[in-house]
Amino acid sequence: MTAIERTTQGLRTFLADIAQGFFEITHNGFALVGLATVFCAITLTARPDLRQLGETHLRGWLQARQMNEAGMPVELDAVDRATAANPQDLPKQQAAVAYWLSKKYRVAPEPVSALVAEAYDLGERVKLDPTLILAVMAVESGFNPFAQSPVGAQGLMQVMTGIHSEKYENFGGKLAAFDPVSNLRVGVKVLQECIQRSGSLAAGLKFYVGAANSGDDGGYADKVMAEHNRLKLVAAGRSVPVAQPPVIRAVAPPAATEPPAAADKVASLSVS
Repeated sequence: MTAIERTTQGLRTFLADIAQGFFEITHNGFALVGLATVFCAITLTARPDLRQLGETHLRGWLQARQMNEAGMPVELDAVDRATAANPQDLPKQQAAVAYWLSKKYRVAPEPVSALVAEAYDLGERVKLDPTLILAVMAVESGFNPFAQSPVGAQGLMQVMTGIHSEKYENFGGKLAAFDPVSNLRVGVKVLQECIQRSGSLAAGLKFYVGAANSGDDGGYADKVMAEHNRLKLVAAGRSVPVAQPPVIRAVAPPAATEPPAAADKVASLSVS
């Protein structure tokens, strides 16, 4: 064997040794990574608090990175606070009502869909026609969740928040009057009490608007019932023209001639 051949053979052996060493190091490294992964998985399974902490840190890091890229605060869970639903996910009857109200009152169909679904759920539980609930909401606020009358009626159902503050305790306090779903639930409870107390729907609506002992409720009950009848037709699949919504203006309710305790379960927004 010549000197060149011996040199070549030596280089081959040297390179083979390097390759073998690299393979062993890589193999052992992968094995360590695998063991570390298995250990982490077992630890996170046994300690859900650590998993939750890790997820929180990771979410915070991702949000901070997105905020830096977008130049504004990022809240990936903000959608959970939105009162909105896809109208296409509603039953056909409810979807028809949502689209009709959306067109008439010029509000987005998604938040209206959430309110329609809630009204149908509440109506079934308290034995009130959901289209009646929606009619009251339409006449009271025109689906403005931030509406307020001069005498303190607030939100979608124009509940007298000061008088019915105890009803908002289950929702975290009086500020929940401006949460659409909370206001709707409290308003339905007040409406139910008014109807039960008065003994009829027409009289209950007068109680609700604060005209229990007045001969004139400003046409409030008639407006609610007219809208109620239109919504029933829409829910039944009938074609109902979408007229321009009435001009909403807040007015004080008629003066009650009975003790305040008998007229306290009312809302105070009337529609001309």
